[in-house]
Amino acid sequence: MIKRNSSIWPYLLVAPALIVVLTVVFIPVINAILMSFQNYDLRRPGRIGFNDFKNYVDVIRDPLFWSALWKTIVWVVAGVGLQFVFGFILALLLNKKFPGRGVVRSLSLIPWVTPGVLIGLMWRWIFDGNYGVLNDLLLRLGLIQESLPFLAREASAFPAVILTIVWQGIPFFALMLLAGLQGIPEELYNAADVDGANGIQKFFLVTVPSLKSVIYVTTLLRIIWVANSVDVIFNLTEGGPAYATQTLSVYIFNKGNSLNLGYAATLSIMLTLVLATVAVRYLKTMFRNQEGKA
Repeated sequence: MIKRNSSIWPYLLVAPALIVVLTVVFIPVINAILMSFQNYDLRRPGRIGFNDFKNYVDVIRDPLFWSALWKTIVWVVAGVGLQFVFGFILALLLNKKFPGRGVVRSLSLIPWVTPGVLIGLMWRWIFDGNYGVLNDLLLRLGLIQESLPFLAREASAFPAVILTIVWQGIPFFALMLLAGLQGIPEELYNAADVDGANGIQKFFLVTVPSLKSVIYVTTLLRIIWVANSVDVIFNLTEGGPAYATQTLSVYIFNKGNSLNLGYAATLSIMLTLVLATVAVRYLKTMFRNQEGKA
């Protein structure tokens, strides 16, 4: 009897977490899937009902969907790529010994711990065409003759929001890569010195291979997070001007705000499928490389 009762305890301990996961994750996902097959527009509550695959057909035919998908790809590739490069540089610098290193490490985390809404509002002020800090700096340096409305021009709005998300995400890569750098045995670098390797060779033959697992995991996380990011873009441009900065996540948010929840749910499912496809292929590549290394 004691053995039988004790075998229940693991399930009882896991049950609260399982209930929370089911409530917070799976039930909303199932609800979103069901809504994606419905004409769920709160502006016309009398017409709510199942419409088979009409929403999915409409999405495929929607030019804004394809435009938003392409912008999402550029947003993720450019944003995550630049975050990784500058985050790696920052991690290498913070791994060096210098006075006040602890303070600098703490200050470097400010962009990451700052709420996305506040970051969007702050950079909106920086890019402002009338009294923005960036315009004032460029005018003082003589690089421009008149203020430029960075967020009001299609050509400059998207690079501006990419710059903002890069600034926000650099500390995450720096922190994760710094932790990885501190775990690399010093003996590997000593052996490379004995073999006559220079700094660049040690970086590509010792540092990067030793950080492969960290790089794979952190990059995948940032791909998912950046693709789903809404707060920064919405507070900067709300997806404008003329949909120039409207990624899929922002398009979903805008559709939800317009109370067309069925169409927003369909877009959410499409984004989830895209990210799931990327994640699966990414993980396959990661595991294949790890098996090859083993």
